[in-house]
Amino acid sequence: MPKYLLAGLVLLLTSCASIPEGVTPIQGFEVNRFLGQWYEVARLNHPFERGLSNVTATYSLKKNGDIRVLNRGYNERKKRWQNAEGKAKFVADPSTGRLKVSFFGPIYGGYNIVELDKQNYQYALVVGNDRTYLWILSRTPKLDPTVQKRLVQKAKDLDFPVDSLIYVEQGTRN
Repeated sequence: MPKYLLAGLVLLLTSCASIPEGVTPIQGFEVNRFLGQWYEVARLNHPFERGLSNVTATYSLKKNGDIRVLNRGYNERKKRWQNAEGKAKFVADPSTGRLKVSFFGPIYGGYNIVELDKQNYQYALVVGNDRTYLWILSRTPKLDPTVQKRLVQKAKDLDFPVDSLIYVEQGTRN
């Protein structure tokens, strides 16, 4: 029985950093241009972000080549900021927008960039390992409505439940 448990755990840990069937990560990714702060424009609902507004993600390069991930959001109910620090690593070639991210030790989830403003790195559509994880990110608190509509349509075309998107309030909290 223990060998089956171990095999199941290995399968779980390796499958968590996967990509949904039929979804392709972008090519020509330049990590140095992606670094810095991004505002969360929209997301699918997750327990770890539930009730948060003013959500940002800040990416910086670590000395070992990993990417430091700092997520921050305001919890209105608790009247305080919440932070989560993690790390991201490339799954394959660094020019492919396919990474794995961990906030909990050795457990990684998929971080797949499926749409990106390659000219200016001003917006991105990111999905997780299945169709329950999706984020629309922007370098500014508000995204151009035409771009936002196009990203939502792409997510819909990829069979993500866009009717369940939460549009994140980005106010003036410090």
